[in-house]
Amino acid sequence: MGYLTANDRPGEHARSWYAETAAPLPEHPVLVGDTRADVCIIGGGYAGLSAALHLSQRGYDVRVLEAHRIGWGASGRNGGQVGIGPRRDIRDYEERVGRDDARKIWEIGIEANRLVRDLVARHEISCDIADGYLECAWRPGDADDLTDYAEHLRAVYAHETVRPVDRTEMTDLIGTERYHGGFRDDMGAHLHPLNYALGLGQAAVAAGAVIHEGSVVTEVAPGHVTTAKGTVTAQQILLACNGYLDGLLPRPARRMLPLNNFILATEPLGEARAQKVNRDHLCVCDTRFVLNYFRLSPEGRMLWGGGESTGRVFPADLKALVQQRMLEIYPDLADVAITHAWGGTLAITASRMPLFQSLGDGVLAIGGWSGSGIHMATMGGKIAAEAIAGQAERWDVLARMPVPAFPGGDWFRVPLMRLAMAWYGLRDRL
Repeated sequence: MGYLTANDRPGEHARSWYAETAAPLPEHPVLVGDTRADVCIIGGGYAGLSAALHLSQRGYDVRVLEAHRIGWGASGRNGGQVGIGPRRDIRDYEERVGRDDARKIWEIGIEANRLVRDLVARHEISCDIADGYLECAWRPGDADDLTDYAEHLRAVYAHETVRPVDRTEMTDLIGTERYHGGFRDDMGAHLHPLNYALGLGQAAVAAGAVIHEGSVVTEVAPGHVTTAKGTVTAQQILLACNGYLDGLLPRPARRMLPLNNFILATEPLGEARAQKVNRDHLCVCDTRFVLNYFRLSPEGRMLWGGGESTGRVFPADLKALVQQRMLEIYPDLADVAITHAWGGTLAITASRMPLFQSLGDGVLAIGGWSGSGIHMATMGGKIAAEAIAGQAERWDVLARMPVPAFPGGDWFRVPLMRLAMAWYGLRDRL
């Protein structure tokens, strides 16, 4: 049993607040029979849909194969936070790959944020996009590091939308004294992630792409993709499956580890309570290893993410698991009803740097967004489209990033990751 089938009904979106409030869900036909295309894309999330859109705009004949529904995976279930820059601290890039490549990565990450905004505006995607991101220090020492980071971004990268936030202002912003400071960046944003994915799909189809839902890929060979009911022959193949790769090809699978994460939605808090816990309607994330992330929906529900697991099957009581973490920060919300709780699977890399891998013979793989999928996966799809079209400069920069295989091989990398998560989880509680 793989991640594609472990926790959800085939062909149905998770029973989330997002699915309940999504735009109409147009159906796309199952692939039946043999067909040809210039490019076959496996995976109908942000990365695959973005690649399909940008390739179709260049005149390529594109087929997208999605096992369930477009936006079914992490793209339709995540916390809705649109980040700034790459997932990893840019100072780590500077140490690992040098200032020149680090600056290129930073510029790609910033363009990724702008790309999301541009696509939403250009294609009139109704996804409740709103500005503002807040990073919160779980420990006192984290506050100093976040202040240094904000100042580094301003001084080295001329990133003027970020500024440090002290503990007093943090309490004013989000109504809790649990955090020790942090930074605010108004280039960050948040949105309805499933509606954004559906909008990308509609834009791709309008540009000429053909999407097939309910089409689980069973085999990938150079120039040839097989599903249960059909095949696609294509000169170029792009794997954009992220946490739902399910071992389809071993080389990228060894560099991306599936990780489950969980979210709840409360009933609307009411205007006064919502104002107290999130004065400026920012999306919020903290520095715990197993982090908390949260924001308000447009009608004032708390959308809270937290808790992780590496097993295929989700814990039995997601609501209690995530509510416990919310009440650590906001015990006054104990009387608020939880209306939805759901889980999904993302993929992380050992370095938290995204995977851009050429497997040879016209097969490319991208993924490992490590929690920054809205902007970086959208950008990753665009960069993969560039590479397929013969403009590989930005692909080559990202492909140079160190993304080692997880230790332990095929049998032991998950148990080793569980041990590491248990250790860092203990540190979070100290």
